Amino acid sequence: MKPTEVDVLIIGAGPAGSTAAALLRQQGFQLLVVEKQVFPRFVIGESLLPHSMDLLREAGLLEAIQARGFMQKFGALFLRGNQACGFDFSDQFTSGWQYAYQVPRADFDLALADAVEARGVPVLYGRQVTAVEFRDGRACAAIEQPGKAIDNVRARFVLDCSGYGRVLPRLLSLEEPTRFPTREALFTHVTHDRRPLGREEGKIWVCIHPDGAWIWIIPFSNGKTSVGVVATPEFFRHYPAEPQAQLRAALMSDPNAGARLANVQFAFPPQRISGYACAVKKLFGPQFALVGNATEFLDPIFSSGVTLALASASRAAQVLTRHLRGQPVDWQTEYSDFVMQGINTFRACVNAWYDTSLHDVFFAAHRDPDIMKQLCSVLAGYVWDRNNPCVSQLERVLPLLARIVQGRDRK
Repeated sequence: MKPTEVDVLIIGAGPAGSTAAALLRQQGFQLLVVEKQVFPRFVIGESLLPHSMDLLREAGLLEAIQARGFMQKFGALFLRGNQACGFDFSDQFTSGWQYAYQVPRADFDLALADAVEARGVPVLYGRQVTAVEFRDGRACAAIEQPGKAIDNVRARFVLDCSGYGRVLPRLLSLEEPTRFPTREALFTHVTHDRRPLGREEGKIWVCIHPDGAWIWIIPFSNGKTSVGVVATPEFFRHYPAEPQAQLRAALMSDPNAGARLANVQFAFPPQRISGYACAVKKLFGPQFALVGNATEFLDPIFSSGVTLALASASRAAQVLTRHLRGQPVDWQTEYSDFVMQGINTFRACVNAWYDTSLHDVFFAAHRDPDIMKQLCSVLAGYVWDRNNPCVSQLERVLPLLARIVQGRDRK
């Protein structure tokens, strides 16, 4: 059978894949999106950042999301015992969106994929890319559907937007060990939590557990709330082994989460993800590029996953458009370095979160308003704004800030 011929094969129909497809379709390219799962499907990563709104609008996908009536997210509240640090996206350094959305990903991802299909991009669900060869300036991919014959696709280029599936990193041996220690996330959706009122209702809560874990609380407009505990495996061993009892006990042992979630009911049995952090040797090759979580995944603490997925998809589509038109491009400087700028900024935040120097800054008795505005823009996803000192010098700035606030608070 003659292989299907396309300009671009996109692996994965999640936010990265849909965004890349939308942008490349605008440029008139012939595309094929292959998705292993059948939508709608459950996945975490449910709290968007304001910069994602810029990227959805650029791809022409924002209206499809706005029509879903998702909960508006105006900021974040970090809680540690009787201490609180709030960020409101209306008060940030970078000029940008002042809100985002809290999204059940089954609904969010389906809305994006449906919008792409409506533009004439074929999306094949329940199919898996099982092999890829690169020869004669083309990618040749084998696509399997359970119980069916293998289809072959020839493409001028492949974008791997497969997220946790990490198709090309596995097939091409691009994976490498992450520098982050192993952590686990235990999570579910609940009903009947005690939400704050007004503008505060949509803000994500991040509760720092007395024993070192942290808890997310993400409200949805459908009445459900996503809750999860992130910790080392050792933390969970102090609680009952059965997942539902374990999650409830961990939530109730934090004073802030316990007060808000005392009467909740679980919408489904808790799920667990372990050792989720990952890294790769390179982000591109002669006829392929890795996009979104297929590149690196750091940690869920700052909800960076979808924003990084959308931003990398946007940049990949820009560079690939010129590449396919025969124009000179430099994938290292124009794509890889750009993506790593965002990843490394969030990486510095994640490292500072777990070594607790960021806690010192958040919960300082005397916080500098200008610094908090700069940090707010980082938390809003504007991690490519190098005019922001907390972007351009973050690895140096955060430890310095922690020492400064510690000195002030001792006075």
